[in-house]
Amino acid sequence: MATVIRLARYGAKKRPYYHIVVTDSRNARNSGNILEVVGKYDPMLPRDNEKRVVLKIEELKAWLAKGARASDRVYKFMVNAGLATAKPVPVQTKKHLPSEKTQQKAKDKAEKLAKIAEEQAAAEAAAKAAAEAPAEESAAEAPATEAAAE
Repeated sequence: MATVIRLARYGAKKRPYYHIVVTDSRNARNSGNILEVVGKYDPMLPRDNEKRVVLKIEELKAWLAKGARASDRVYKFMVNAGLATAKPVPVQTKKHLPSEKTQQKAKDKAEKLAKIAEEQAAAEAAAKAAAEAPAEESAAEAPATEAAAE
C-alpha cells in the first residue's frame, strides 16, 4: 500500500480548515479511510500565528520512516518545521521572457525617455541660471548707484 501524507479539507464554505492525514494514495481526499491525523492547518489565521500549522512531529517522522510520501504543500510545512530540506529551484528557461524584438523596443523607449529627461533637466538648469543672472546684475547695480549718490 502506497501511503501519502496530504491535506484533507474540513470546515465550512469559504472557511477552509485542513487536517494533515496519512492515507492510502488511492483514496479520495476526504474519504473516511485515513490511517492517522498527523497535524492541522488553518489558512484563515495570519502567517505569523503559531497555530496556523500544527504538526505532530514524532508521528510524522514515524510515517516517513515507513515510506510515506508527503504532498507538495505538506512538504513545505515540513521544510518550515525543519524536518526536511528545501527542494532546489529549477533554472528557469527564457520562455517566460518577451521576444528579442519586444525587448529591443522597450530598450529604445527607455533610451528615448532618458534623453528627453536629460534635455528637460538641461533646460531647467539653463532657465534657473538665466533667472539668477539678472538678479545678480541688479544687485551689482544697486551698490554702484548708492555709491554715486553719496
